[in-house]
Amino acid sequence: MRVLMAIAVTALGLLPACAAEKLNVLLVVSDDLCNRLGCYGDTRAQSPHVDRLARRGVRFDRAYCQYPLCNPSRASFLTGRRPDTTRVQDNSLHFRKTLGDIVTLPQAFRQAGYFVARVGKLYHYGVPGDIGTNGLDDAPSWDRVVNPRGRDRDDEDQIFTLRPDLQGPARFGGVLSWLAAEGTDDEQTDAKGAAAAIELLEQNRDRPFFLAVGFYRPHTPFVAPKAYFAKHPLEHIQLPQVPQKHRQTAPPLAFASARPEQDKMTDELRRQAIQAYYASVSFMDAQLGRLLDALDRLDLTRRTIVVFTSDHGYHLGEHGLWQKMSLFENSARVPLIISVPGTRAGGRPCTRTVELVDLYPTLVDLCGLPVPKGLEGTSLRPLLNDPEAPWDKPAFTQVVHRGVRGRTVRTERYRYTEWDDGLQGAQLYDYATDPKETVNRAADPKYAEVVISMRRLLQRRTDP
Repeated sequence: MRVLMAIAVTALGLLPACAAEKLNVLLVVSDDLCNRLGCYGDTRAQSPHVDRLARRGVRFDRAYCQYPLCNPSRASFLTGRRPDTTRVQDNSLHFRKTLGDIVTLPQAFRQAGYFVARVGKLYHYGVPGDIGTNGLDDAPSWDRVVNPRGRDRDDEDQIFTLRPDLQGPARFGGVLSWLAAEGTDDEQTDAKGAAAAIELLEQNRDRPFFLAVGFYRPHTPFVAPKAYFAKHPLEHIQLPQVPQKHRQTAPPLAFASARPEQDKMTDELRRQAIQAYYASVSFMDAQLGRLLDALDRLDLTRRTIVVFTSDHGYHLGEHGLWQKMSLFENSARVPLIISVPGTRAGGRPCTRTVELVDLYPTLVDLCGLPVPKGLEGTSLRPLLNDPEAPWDKPAFTQVVHRGVRGRTVRTERYRYTEWDDGLQGAQLYDYATDPKETVNRAADPKYAEVVISMRRLLQRRTDP
């Protein structure tokens, strides 16, 4: 009877529940990954395995993090709470200090009898300093943990950095730095992580599992074997065009994530940095491909939900910015692909605005697990059934610069941002006419009604 019900559900194009199908979950999180991916329209990027996953899953084209920094973002989507609730707004505070014995996403699966394991970076790790350690991990979340460590940690004296005056890992973790590495893929941390994850798949193929794999790349330092740099010749690297008047139309705090050494880069260094980033993305993509191949080989693809995402986006010169911590699209937007066996929506894009905080309720919903109280996201199940289903939920992202709070709300057409509740400036961008966010419309009389409606959305989310 249970099999007949599952067949009927699949025939209707609806999502099967893990309670009937016992689907596994493979959650793959890349670090500092913006939409430099072929399936997201970047023809210069080489990410065939992300593209392959997108062909069988739902690709969310407007997915957003809740805080464009590693620890706050990861604490948010792994607990299902927004940063105002976790109170994590830097890379040092552990969410348990504010939330106590809250049940995390992997912990919910562990309590439901799944084998739950982590390989690499899921909760926050300082990169590269914490590679090979537990970092800011959460022991109650896992049955098993693996902390891979590759030659990228041993080759740090060879890494080029814009700040050679700094000492230790600080020269690389928050500074643009890169290395075209000697040696093979298998010697690098992410390759070792992929190998460990495959071993866990092999060992646990006959019981339900929740396996979380956190790749460190393309987080700076951008390290990948030389062959991946060769895939992205410098002469093919294009630099983004930044309108000179752009900074005059937006509040100064919008650009507060800029670092002095980045403003001094030559065009040649900018091309080298972008090349190294692309190389790191392609290397990470190859490791994802190994995981997907293992699912196929072990006959797990047909009963495994696969989620691929990143903790936040990344700037590569857009708006004159590099890295993260802005409230522009490049920093707040993330790649998100969810592949669920037995659905008809595979290979279709979704243009609705969704959030990383939606992952927790989505996965427990799909798998028929008890839904813990207090989750602040919304299950994406309706959009996984039909990517064009009605959906009016906006996406919210926040950040703090110089002690000032910035908050932004994104709908399918607009982004509205306020700094210090508008006292230190506001921004409005119309993506129908200005997809690169070059003209701030917040003070444009033609957009007065849009500003009012967007501000109401923002206040409804942020007011006590």
